[in-house]
Amino acid sequence: MKVAVGLSGGVDSSMAAILLKEQGHDVVGVTMRLWDGRYRGGSRDACFGPGEEHDIETAAALDAEIGIEYRVFDCSAAYDAAIVRHFRETYLAGGTPNPCVRCNALMKFGLLPDLAARSGLQFDRFATGHYARIWRGDDGRLAVQRAIDDARDQSYFLYRLSQEQLSRQIFPLGAIRKEEVRAKARALGISVADKPDSQDFYSGDVAELIGTEDREGEIVDGSGRVLGHHHGFWHYTIGQRKGLGIGGAGEPYYVLSLDACRNRVIVGRADETLTSEFAVTDIVFGALDEQAARDAGEVRCAVKIRSTGAPKDGAVFTLTGDASGHCRFPAGLSGVAPGQSAVFFGADGQILLGGIISR
Repeated sequence: MKVAVGLSGGVDSSMAAILLKEQGHDVVGVTMRLWDGRYRGGSRDACFGPGEEHDIETAAALDAEIGIEYRVFDCSAAYDAAIVRHFRETYLAGGTPNPCVRCNALMKFGLLPDLAARSGLQFDRFATGHYARIWRGDDGRLAVQRAIDDARDQSYFLYRLSQEQLSRQIFPLGAIRKEEVRAKARALGISVADKPDSQDFYSGDVAELIGTEDREGEIVDGSGRVLGHHHGFWHYTIGQRKGLGIGGAGEPYYVLSLDACRNRVIVGRADETLTSEFAVTDIVFGALDEQAARDAGEVRCAVKIRSTGAPKDGAVFTLTGDASGHCRFPAGLSGVAPGQSAVFFGADGQILLGGIISR
């Protein structure tokens, strides 16, 4: 079987290609070129930044070493239009975007394999170095499933993959732990064996991507009492505690919400950060299809509202309309942020459905 592997220049995607080749597959490496220099960027290791050229050189050298074909596809214009612009618009509307979720569905698992196929490259499956697995139902339905390595699981970022995308997908690292991947890379003498994982979406200051001049506004509590001032609500995220500049005696403050219209940051104490109900829109169905969700009425499941940490049991999801629903979490969740993704999991770690938190 011929497999195209999305390479980033890191240890995970590199080892995904090597493992597939060891299994006897005909492997070709493909990479998205995203950086075109229109932004300043920074020095941090990130998915989007000027360090991309070094990552491409690293991937090319690895592929030459293990004897597989390698191709790079320029996706910079599409990335700016679909990911950076959406990031900017969501922030300025007072939301908290998750560019990695959007990039995976539209770019890495969408545009990249499509461009590779249109270029004449023939392959049967597409693979990446993500820590995730694919769940298959008795009826043939597919869904992303949590990886064996809970600490490295990346299923949250992949919930928007379609049935068609999943049908051609392989996750070679889904049943392997990260320390095993690094150990094998060291044993093979791979140069990126100990390369740190990329932790950021953008290597520079995200305010540059937003592209708005600083504008003074108020930091207020729930009653509207002014506690301080800021230079633009888009510099803050819901749940943020540090960097508010309103410290003092007593419990710390946290960002509760962002008022884009009045350029206000609303803060409160820890007990005020808990949310027991929220709405979800733009739903994508995984192991649970739309009709099954309607028939079930209330779906009892686990939920994740951010990429870190394990899913939390105790969620009750109800589908309320076309691609919209409602989540109850009686114990309360901290840091529920409009614009972020809420992903709902079944008992076996399979993604039932997911969507964007709207309010």
